[in-house]
Amino acid sequence: MGDYNPDDAVDAVALAWLRERPGTPVEGIGIVTRLWMCAKLLGEDRRRVLASVGADTATLDLLSVLRRSGEPYQLTTRQITEQTGVTAGAISQRLARAENAGLVERSATEGSRIVLVTLTAAGHELVEQLVDRVLGREAELTSILTEQQQTELTELLRVFLDGLRGELGDPGVAHVGA
Repeated sequence: MGDYNPDDAVDAVALAWLRERPGTPVEGIGIVTRLWMCAKLLGEDRRRVLASVGADTATLDLLSVLRRSGEPYQLTTRQITEQTGVTAGAISQRLARAENAGLVERSATEGSRIVLVTLTAAGHELVEQLVDRVLGREAELTSILTEQQQTELTELLRVFLDGLRGELGDPGVAHVGA
């Protein structure tokens, strides 16, 4: 039955399908199930890290897009929607929360319906803290792999993701399972 380890929980699922339904295509289980498990563990860890400083993934997503845009850390609501891959309604809710918290300011441009969103000093300070915590934690977690393994996995995942986008399209999913 191939190179499956019955003591490995994921391999055990593949083996069970092969036992119950010989010929079932189980080749993807080892990849897809492990990717989903990794995504779930990493997503939960990110939520815990953010919650420890009173933030969430939506806030990080919004503030990060603005911070990465460069000075003056300002984008239109349409640009934010495009870059985050979430709906305009979700962006509107995120902006309202962030504006109420003093993290962003919204301003309408004269003579048009374009709304500019600008990162405030408080928003800049918070996103710097969040990025340091989140990316520092992710670097810590990925250090489970050697530098060479990290490079190889990054390239394999790039190839896989590009292939999936070609096959399935790119719905702009911003969060696991969203």
